[in-house]
Amino acid sequence: MIYESGEMYLETILVLARTKPEVHAVDIASEMGISKASVSRALGRLRDESCIIIDQAGRIAFTEKGRSIAEKIYERHTVLTELLTNLGVSPEVAAEDACRIEHDISDETFRCIKEHRAKMSKKKK
Repeated sequence: MIYESGEMYLETILVLARTKPEVHAVDIASEMGISKASVSRALGRLRDESCIIIDQAGRIAFTEKGRSIAEKIYERHTVLTELLTNLGVSPEVAAEDACRIEHDISDETFRCIKEHRAKMSKKKK
């Protein structure tokens, strides 16, 4: 089972991989503002959980399991941030709150939020 901190690392790797050709532990440490030693421990756990692969050069890649978790969390983050912003929450606070909510919200609730969002988008057209 991947815990919230593991999900945060996976999401960070996904975001970095969208802008960088290679992701290394130092990139994650810099992005998250934490020590490389903390990142190394977390990456070891993610590797043990079969979420990532780290090659000889220190490049980090997703396994299918890891990519699936990262994409799920990232989708939750973006949808929840948009929802909160649309409710009038400032973008900064919306992103912070979405980051906390994305790890605890049930699949059922998130599915209903997405369905409601889709219905509202159709009504606006």
